Amino acid sequence: MRYYQFTIAMIFGLTNHKEIAMKITTAGSLGNVGQPLVKLLVAAGHEVIVITSNRDRRSAIEALGARAAVGTISDPEFLIEAFKGADAVFTMTPPAMGTNIIENIANAGKAYAEAIQASGVKRVVMLSSIGADLSEGTGPIQAVHLVEQTFKQLNDVHVTFLRAGFFYYNFIRDIPLIRSQHMLVNNYAGTYKLLLAHPQDIAGAVGEELQSSGNGIEVKYIVSDISTGDEVAGILGHSIGMHDLRWVAVPDADLEQDMRSAGLPQELAGLLTEMGKATREGLVTKDFFASKAEVRGITKLADFAAEFRKKYEESVLEKP
Repeated sequence: MRYYQFTIAMIFGLTNHKEIAMKITTAGSLGNVGQPLVKLLVAAGHEVIVITSNRDRRSAIEALGARAAVGTISDPEFLIEAFKGADAVFTMTPPAMGTNIIENIANAGKAYAEAIQASGVKRVVMLSSIGADLSEGTGPIQAVHLVEQTFKQLNDVHVTFLRAGFFYYNFIRDIPLIRSQHMLVNNYAGTYKLLLAHPQDIAGAVGEELQSSGNGIEVKYIVSDISTGDEVAGILGHSIGMHDLRWVAVPDADLEQDMRSAGLPQELAGLLTEMGKATREGLVTKDFFASKAEVRGITKLADFAAEFRKKYEESVLEKP
């Protein structure tokens, strides 16, 4: 089933994977992936428990028809309670967790695994990343690799790793630079192919997997489009009438310094620079192409451009 078909089926409660309601626990609170996922699952009639670290999110979660479980994903005891009685669990980790990012994310993965095993959950879907097949040299992605390795040790649990492409929404963070300098900057040239994904497509893929029984340990990719940096600059630039928007490659040291000047901690800036280098060397995309994985999402870069234009126009009104 295509993911857009799944979304339509979920809205009308027509999915054929399960005829009875499931109890499903989801991580990610009401973020870019979490919120559309919760809406889909609730619309399909499932009982949904949403993990959030923010007590203020409780009312918003309950307004969607779900139940909030407030706590931290680094706490196994909290997770055991949140997973109790669940037919399926969706796990994800933030891209950065304080200092010692790799270690903290890896430890969160261990807490997840401990809780999954202790609570008796049999079906797990984990949001992973392209490049997670590699153990080093990929910046923050190597932390997700470690979590995958931990989950592979689970006993009698069906686990699907959904390796997503880079989020389109990352380009929204570049709006201040785009407005002032008419450029998108990274440490690789605009000719490199980028695997991109939209959160709505990811949510649809996660929901599809949560309702399936799984088949042992599986790796699947969720990518919405493949575009070069130059194509990104061209399409997004055209959407906002900035026809001279260009993709600019800078040396690793310059990129890291720019991020630090923008307020990013040294550790995170270094990891993101390393991830860009891995992209430049083709490491992040290698397994996707080698495994002949398909582009399964339906939201293309041109579709996202409309969302980008709206955010850009809002930024112009907010900061003249």
